[in-house]
Amino acid sequence: MLEPTKLVHNRVREYGRFGARPTTVNPLAEFSGLGRVLRRHRLKEWVGFTLIHPELYSSVIVQDAKYLGSSEFYAYDCSSGALIEHDRTAPPGAVTLPAELCGSTTQFDRAGYRVRYDFAPRTHRIEIDIADTVAKPAIRARLEVAADHASPVLSVSSRLPGGRLYTTKAVYPVGGSMRVGEREFQFHPDRDLVILDEHKSFLPYRTRWTWGTFATFQGTSPVGANFADRPEIPGQPEESGIWTPTATEPLDDITFDRTGTEGTPWHIHSRDGRLNVTFTPEGRKSVAHQLGIFAIDYFQEYGTYRGTLDIGKRIDIAGVHGVCEQMKARL
Repeated sequence: MLEPTKLVHNRVREYGRFGARPTTVNPLAEFSGLGRVLRRHRLKEWVGFTLIHPELYSSVIVQDAKYLGSSEFYAYDCSSGALIEHDRTAPPGAVTLPAELCGSTTQFDRAGYRVRYDFAPRTHRIEIDIADTVAKPAIRARLEVAADHASPVLSVSSRLPGGRLYTTKAVYPVGGSMRVGEREFQFHPDRDLVILDEHKSFLPYRTRWTWGTFATFQGTSPVGANFADRPEIPGQPEESGIWTPTATEPLDDITFDRTGTEGTPWHIHSRDGRLNVTFTPEGRKSVAHQLGIFAIDYFQEYGTYRGTLDIGKRIDIAGVHGVCEQMKARL
């Protein structure tokens, strides 16, 4: 696999699967002048984490869509069935996501809502401070992400019909705590995981995807899968892959089968059979906006995966927490 230090060097962009995240990822560096100005508004950036914990489904994301900044958080308590969602928006330019991840800080700070990521070389940190509202309890989290014990990185640059995709994903052991209202959840790095999802993509105006992910431990090593189905250009690398203890290996031609409606299971498999799982949702968070020429119809379901995954040997997946989502948008 390629190992460039920059995604774009001398206005030439690298495409392919990378053995590590490039040190600097600035997709706009490919362009200059008016072309750069116009493409800046097409660039969609986000950094999010899916949390894998036996008593909790949760995720957090910070996004810069250029016409709007935003952050979303949710936590679902498996024992009580309570779903807590918080979100905020920010004006254009209020959110900046770094070109160099390692050593950087990302922060979304609005009244009563603060999310901060610190990407230190050995230990990343996730801090969440969200005040309570009339209907929703406060959230406070301090999580330490073991970057020096991460899975191999899944990092991909590819051409899309009407756009370009860049993403980096990885799995990390995580420790610390999260307080949701009056209940506190403890995270243990020998049991619990977070999955990083970083995007810096020029998405086509009409965008759609179906995506899922899960992770677990095989011994002391994080393993799992990331899989997606979206309009693609034949021959371009996909963002789907398997995290094994020693490598990230590609998956191609992912199929999502769902015969029922909301809340029914998905059957997800790859053409080569290395991924063959059923996802059973336990709940859903959704976002729907109609903003004139912009629109979003999005949902993410959280639940459990079962089936088989080939990480060099076939392993059984049973009761593993993860998510599955679908986006249809005009961006």
